[in-house]
Amino acid sequence: MQDLLVRAEKLAVVLKDRHETIVVAESSSGGLISAALLSVAGASAYFLGGAVVYTLRARRSLLDIQDAAVKGMRGASEPYALLMAHMARERFGATWSISESGATGPTGNRYGDAAGHTCLAVAGPIERAITLETGSSDRVANMRAFAAAALDLLAECIAAAPAPRP
Repeated sequence: MQDLLVRAEKLAVVLKDRHETIVVAESSSGGLISAALLSVAGASAYFLGGAVVYTLRARRSLLDIQDAAVKGMRGASEPYALLMAHMARERFGATWSISESGATGPTGNRYGDAAGHTCLAVAGPIERAITLETGSSDRVANMRAFAAAALDLLAECIAAAPAPRP
């Protein structure tokens, strides 16, 4: 967890300096992304909220993503992760949103993805989605790897975005 805290501390400084906000929609990382961002004192200046969207019921209730919106879309895919990020950002009115959807293990998911597969997305002034494959079936190690990759992706997007005007 310590490596996640170091990443979160760096993000907190940037988000506070830029007066920007973040919301998180995560699945198989189980709240680790949110926990890392909330571990920094003063997180209320930038963290608007987060949701662990682990089930269809959670997706509908927490993000208001109805079945029609995902018709023909596979979960644990980059388009699905982008949809989650967009909906979370919209619902919270955040500058940035990060989402994660994957399979931690020890087995794969119902879509045929192996353990260690996740898709991450950032929505904000810059958008990006990536797929990560750890090649591991270690559930806890994958959760940590997914959260670290999500924080790294967010940092890359923020660094590439133009600074907001004062």
